Amino acid sequence: MTSPRAEPIAALSVAIIASNEERHIGDALSSVVNLAGEIVAVIDSRSRDATAAICQDYGARVYVEPWRGFPAQRNRALDLCAGAWVLFLDADERVMPDLADEIRAVLTGGTDRAGFWIPRHNLFFGQRLQGGGWYPDEQLRLMRRDRARYNEARLVHEFAMLDGPTDRMRGHLLHLNIERIDELWRKQRSYAIQEAQTLFLDGAPVRWRSFIGAPAREFYRRFVTLHGYRDGALGLFLCATMAYFEVVKHVHLKGLTPFRRNLSLRR
Repeated sequence: MTSPRAEPIAALSVAIIASNEERHIGDALSSVVNLAGEIVAVIDSRSRDATAAICQDYGARVYVEPWRGFPAQRNRALDLCAGAWVLFLDADERVMPDLADEIRAVLTGGTDRAGFWIPRHNLFFGQRLQGGGWYPDEQLRLMRRDRARYNEARLVHEFAMLDGPTDRMRGHLLHLNIERIDELWRKQRSYAIQEAQTLFLDGAPVRWRSFIGAPAREFYRRFVTLHGYRDGALGLFLCATMAYFEVVKHVHLKGLTPFRRNLSLRR
């Protein structure tokens, strides 16, 4: 956390979209409460825990709204923010002190960049990963509000489209990615289904060879090319898990194929 004596940056808004995150969101807010001029929390109206109340306790402006999907929800948050700059933070992330200091120096010193990529440390079962694509895991999270928009056709792993050049921060986010096996399975299954839906909407074909080739390529990419082996047994397990969910993705994509035929017939 930044020093309590440091003045918040009036030009910076922190935006959080969340649902049922009472376990994590307090520490996320604590890491930015002295950094930003305002915190804007867009809470999924289906949330049933104390997430909204905790945000209010930290002085956030809270909006409880219907779920629109990740990119549309982020665009809504952009519209609600007042700062010239917006830092997106997830409930299971923390702004580390070196990053907070760097953001403060960059924004108070002036910059012509439209946004900044931020490296992220990922914790899986309490272990900080070194390879497999989970580090440096750069995220485009700090952006000029009036020069950023998210592509709402992309249902998962959304990213901002910026009007202008970007740069990179040296400071880090800390991501409490996965703490339990059931959480890993639930999250990756959701991602696989949403990725399949995105491929379907893009008109991607279903190829039988993808059921073998895609998981094989994913495992090799993560374990060998991206050095997943550096994380030992956990790295092996995670790379194999990601390969398995490539199969899940293509099974779901194949299941959507009849809907594509029906759409073609209607036209």
